[in-house]
Amino acid sequence: MGSRIASAAAVTAALALTVTACSSSGSGSSGSGTSGKGATPAAASAKTDYNPQPYDNIKDGGTYTTAGTFDDQGNPFNANATLTASRIWFWYNPDVITYSPTGEVQYNPDYLSDVKVTDSGGNQRVVLTINPKATYNDGTPIDWTAVKATWQANNGKNKDYNASSTEGYSNITSVTRGADDKQAVIDFKGVDPWWSSLFTTFLNPKAASVDAYNDAYVKKAHPEWGAGPYTVGTFDTKTGNVTFVRNPKWWGKKGKLDKRIYVNLDSAAAINAFKNGQTDYAATGSAEDLKQISGVKGTEVRSGGSPFEYSLYVNTKSTVLKDTQVRKALLESVDREQIAKIQFQGLDYSEPLPGSALLYSFQKGYSDNVSAVFKYNPDDAKKILDAAGWKAGGDGVREKNGTKLTVGYTLLGDDPLNKATANAFAAMLKPVGIQLDIKKADEADFAKILSERDFDLFLSGNRSMDPFGARYLNQFYGTDSDSNLTGAGTPELDKEIHAAAQISDPDKQTAEANAIERKELAQYAFLPLYSGPSIYGVKDGLANVGATIFGTPLPETIGWQK
Repeated sequence: MGSRIASAAAVTAALALTVTACSSSGSGSSGSGTSGKGATPAAASAKTDYNPQPYDNIKDGGTYTTAGTFDDQGNPFNANATLTASRIWFWYNPDVITYSPTGEVQYNPDYLSDVKVTDSGGNQRVVLTINPKATYNDGTPIDWTAVKATWQANNGKNKDYNASSTEGYSNITSVTRGADDKQAVIDFKGVDPWWSSLFTTFLNPKAASVDAYNDAYVKKAHPEWGAGPYTVGTFDTKTGNVTFVRNPKWWGKKGKLDKRIYVNLDSAAAINAFKNGQTDYAATGSAEDLKQISGVKGTEVRSGGSPFEYSLYVNTKSTVLKDTQVRKALLESVDREQIAKIQFQGLDYSEPLPGSALLYSFQKGYSDNVSAVFKYNPDDAKKILDAAGWKAGGDGVREKNGTKLTVGYTLLGDDPLNKATANAFAAMLKPVGIQLDIKKADEADFAKILSERDFDLFLSGNRSMDPFGARYLNQFYGTDSDSNLTGAGTPELDKEIHAAAQISDPDKQTAEANAIERKELAQYAFLPLYSGPSIYGVKDGLANVGATIFGTPLPETIGWQK
């Protein structure tokens, strides 16, 4: 799992590629924060702010309550899962491999006793020795069969699995038993420098059949198939509330909290709940919400860099947007700097415009691929549409063969910032002769809109769950990827993507991924817009929560500082 999608609307509902519903102000969906009361970073950076505390400095007991809920699809490996699914999964399933804020790999000793990576004749072997105590809640041992089941469900050989990404898994030739059942031997064709992202969690073999993988977690939790310091206490499908409690079957360091509670609230209600002391944390990214959460007694604002990127998705299967020239004209009419100004108004924050869906500007290997392909040029957009036969009508809207050049824009929820952004798009497209039809939809419909591709234009965010951006080239752009929301791409580019994945040198693979991304962006179906800061209101003393960039503090380390 590598990245996850977030809508431009419900920051509080959301949580790698997983899809999540976040606010367009929404770098706030990440679940981590940064320094100082009221401080916001002056530029895009890898700054963190989450009150990092060692396990022994966390009190025993207490609750941690935030706005949030479960997703329609709760299996984070599934293509229909969003960031919300990853967040919920994290609290009651194995967290085997995590990352530091800057992206260093961390092996969880409660699951892995030893990890060995070797290379023989250009083929990589990874040997995972699993903690002898590691057992799923239903009594199934966590052993080599769990690693094998995770691989088989995601390697793409059986197309009935609705997998988010098969990249990486498809390069594994076998998973076999090692010295005993508690050792998994993973053999690759070639060398995979990003292999750790494949096994951040393990599927219980009972959850790895096609039916279970696709359907068992739809609006359901399966605590019996999970493992970890916490398990599901309540999972209320009527209210959308979820509670986690300590797991009596856990063999490792016990969770510090008595309860972890998610309360299903919309964005506005989540801010009010924080102000009223009903929740311990609120994510935001708008100036108005920041004003609301600032100065609340007994709380602080934590802010830092963001592992989110928000982009405009163009549905190439939509009737009016099938034409590449129409898509090019549309995207050349979008003033990204103006969209960023709207998003960051009142935040005392600025950042360079994002240049890639793969890496952030503070990461090694980053390349501004967007600027190599796109230019904001409404005059050129008009010429493109003229040449494509779209003539200006009496009302200023272009027509061709009796059809007006009207494009739908799906707007989730009632957030004022999202409305302002939609209206800005409409104002940008109007002088070019494109009419934007803003269509309202409920935040709750986010996952459905994506899974059914029921949109022309859609603003959505993606959270990077690990630092290995080149790994997700196919997930974003491959025509065989269920996570490719635009439907763009070509078989020729697919071949280049899969060839790049075979490059063993991480720097060379990243450079090739950048070159391919430039070709994919020239399909004119996807435009990165902004990242934004991660900003959170947090009750004083809450530890290991805030702006963590790539960091994922383990559930048992989250709690209240002594």
